[in-house]
Amino acid sequence: MRNKIPCSAERLSLLDPPMIQAVVDRNAFHIGNQYLSQNRVRIVEADDAQISSAVIGNSGLYEQTIRLKEGHLVSKCSCALPEEPMCRHCIAVLLEYHRWTQPRSGQQKNAKQSATPQPAQAPLNRDSAPVPGPASTTDLKLGEVMVFVEWLKTGIRALECGQPLPDSPKLGGDLAPWIQAIRNLEERRHESEEMRVNLESDMRAREAYVGRLTQQLQASMEEIKAAQTNSQQLQQELTTYKEMLTKVAEVASEVAIYDGQLASIATEMMARGPQLNKLAHSFKDVSTALKALAKKAAVS
Repeated sequence: MRNKIPCSAERLSLLDPPMIQAVVDRNAFHIGNQYLSQNRVRIVEADDAQISSAVIGNSGLYEQTIRLKEGHLVSKCSCALPEEPMCRHCIAVLLEYHRWTQPRSGQQKNAKQSATPQPAQAPLNRDSAPVPGPASTTDLKLGEVMVFVEWLKTGIRALECGQPLPDSPKLGGDLAPWIQAIRNLEERRHESEEMRVNLESDMRAREAYVGRLTQQLQASMEEIKAAQTNSQQLQQELTTYKEMLTKVAEVASEVAIYDGQLASIATEMMARGPQLNKLAHSFKDVSTALKALAKKAAVS
């Protein structure tokens, strides 16, 4: 996420907490201040014009670049938070840089005390053993770092074997947030693994569903092919029936012609009916006369 806001300060060290709080989101400033108090900010390289840093967030490690350019404060963070005009991580970095650049009265006092002459110490006898002093802060931090490295090696071996992380060593200072960040990453990995398993199960279920749909589709395709075959057969039968109907229509047309001819013949026959009746009576009279002549011929 990258943001750009107007800024009248000439140096980044002049940006104090009230000035930062006045221009950013209140909730983001509160969370950034918490990150500062929890020692989550690591400034890699900084001057009054640009800061390069890293912040341990709740979901991992994020990198920031903050600089003054042409009267604007340009901040860039690797997070994806929608906080405007500056995310909580960049706010924590500016707060840490302000604290980092402020003079420490304790350091000034120590410098004054170191300037005063100290009483000379008596030289040690060759036979006397040196008295061990209290452990320095550097030795203590080095020991913590070694414990942290051993724990990290054990954790890496456990992760390679698919086992959970070992119990965290009781370390304070700068190492505790890193251990917590590693544990947060491990929890996110477990969540991702569970999500992956769920997604794979869902994928298998979807593949089985797709397989069933494919089988149904193949069965439907076979039914469609059978229906197409039946349709072709019906089309052939329909063509045959059309040809038969055409022939029947031709026969019906011929029958209609013959019917007209028969009707005309019948009309003519009906018109000549009286003549035929007369002719029939004439034939009947002739037949009667011939029968009578035949009888007379037979008697004589």
